[in-house]
Amino acid sequence: MALRPPALRRTWLFTGGSDRDRQLAAGQSGADVIILELEDFTRPAHRPAARALAAELFAAWRKAGAVAAVRVNPLSGDGVDDLTAILPAGPDVVMLPKVDGPTRIQDLAKVMDRIVGDKARQMEIVPNVELARGLMQTYDIARSDPRVTACLVASEDMAADLGAERGRDGQELLYVRQRFHLECRAAGVVSIDCPYTYTDLEGLEAETRHAKRLGYTAKSLVRPDHAQVINGIFMPDAQAIAQAQRIVDAFNAADSAHVELDGVMLELPMISNAQRLLARAKAYQDWQA
Repeated sequence: MALRPPALRRTWLFTGGSDRDRQLAAGQSGADVIILELEDFTRPAHRPAARALAAELFAAWRKAGAVAAVRVNPLSGDGVDDLTAILPAGPDVVMLPKVDGPTRIQDLAKVMDRIVGDKARQMEIVPNVELARGLMQTYDIARSDPRVTACLVASEDMAADLGAERGRDGQELLYVRQRFHLECRAAGVVSIDCPYTYTDLEGLEAETRHAKRLGYTAKSLVRPDHAQVINGIFMPDAQAIAQAQRIVDAFNAADSAHVELDGVMLELPMISNAQRLLARAKAYQDWQA
């Protein structure tokens, strides 16, 4: 099965530990990407057992239609041991936490190349930006290696680094999420929104819809039952597709640059957004065909 393109990966599910059954069950969540999380979610004593599951988990997750990813530890910790054990299993994506500058990714790329050679060139890299210093260098981080296809922004670690008080409405991270998305867009990579770490689906839906308004098309998650909610929100719905088509049709049919629809003057950015939504909807349709 072909690999789901980065732009069509809506949900990035973290699942950690060495519980084989739990890890395999993640494949039934519907998440577009499933991440073997070896850092915060896996105790150091359990990491060898978790690493040993990698090949089986990656195969099972791919069979379920997901992209298989791993988040290793920082290279200053258990990261090199993680990579040595995991890379031969062939993850599609390698994620590195606590990335606070481009040299972190350049160092990761060198280690990957050393361990598996040319095979490392087939693996994508997704930096995890979790600290204020990293946020201020997101553009440079995203441009640090051609294998970087996306970047992910954290919630809990970022809030802790900022000394911010966490709340369900996420207002304390609003600027972080806006700044992060802006830098990723400028760098030409996918921006992955931080996870909603509370359990309620109502709050999840509100935060995901807000992320969509900010321009995000992907979100990380730590609970499997959140995947379907996020997927549904990031999929262009029938009403949005119909309205976008009306906007494009009205523009194409106009004889002048002055175009109105439903009493609203259509400006070029609105038309571009409509065209982008239609292209995204078609890409999803083509992928699912």
